[in-house]
Amino acid sequence: MRIMGLDYGSRTVGVAVTDPMGWTAQPLETIVRKEENKLRRTLARLETICRDYAVERIIVGLPLNMDDTEGERAAKAREFGEKLQKRIGLPVEFEDERLTTVEAEEILEEARVPARERKQYLDKMAASLILRSWMEKEERRG
Repeated sequence: MRIMGLDYGSRTVGVAVTDPMGWTAQPLETIVRKEENKLRRTLARLETICRDYAVERIIVGLPLNMDDTEGERAAKAREFGEKLQKRIGLPVEFEDERLTTVEAEEILEEARVPARERKQYLDKMAASLILRSWMEKEERRG
């Protein structure tokens, strides 16, 4: 069962998928859009990825505040998840994404990716960290 992880941002959506065995989370791509509310092409691209990779579940990063409350960005992520579920028809779950962008930045820095090139990897790397976090929680649940 393949699972997709998404890092939803105001202008980009980082995409990651599990390997065919469901053991690892792999960064896949970053979808860029011109405006935050322009989602038609983004949703169409995600639908294609789901079909091409035989995705069965989607995990959307939920940007919680440090005090565990949900703010405006979390509300937008939930709204995006609802639109995605309606369009694609797959189960959508949410995973706390706090500090995943910071962690992704650190990984890219340790890998010695030049600062000017990091943005092209950052969102899809964050998506893979969101997906990995969800996978680890699922493993603990048994």
